[in-house]
Amino acid sequence: MAQIKSRGTKPELRLKKIMKKLGFTYQPKGIYGKPDFVNKKQKIVVFVDGCFWHKCPKCYKEPKSRKEFWITKINNNVKRDKEVNKRLKRDNWKVIRVWEHEIK
Repeated sequence: MAQIKSRGTKPELRLKKIMKKLGFTYQPKGIYGKPDFVNKKQKIVVFVDGCFWHKCPKCYKEPKSRKEFWITKINNNVKRDKEVNKRLKRDNWKVIRVWEHEIK
């Protein structure tokens, strides 16, 4: 588990150059929910969600081992994502979520 990265993933790094040209900051500090990219002037946040970790409706496959642990963990991630979206939208941020498979 310690080797699984939550920041600086391959999909994020693929988008980094493009997003920088569009005025986004990569892995900014101090924004609720820790978005991957932020454009503070336009109040836009972008999250790059891993298909497994965030339960992509297209790609997600239920784990075969330690099912109870993983299903609880992933469902908590999905719940947290919804809470983060709600709070950011309440604070007038536009929230964009991109699935890992959309970048590949």
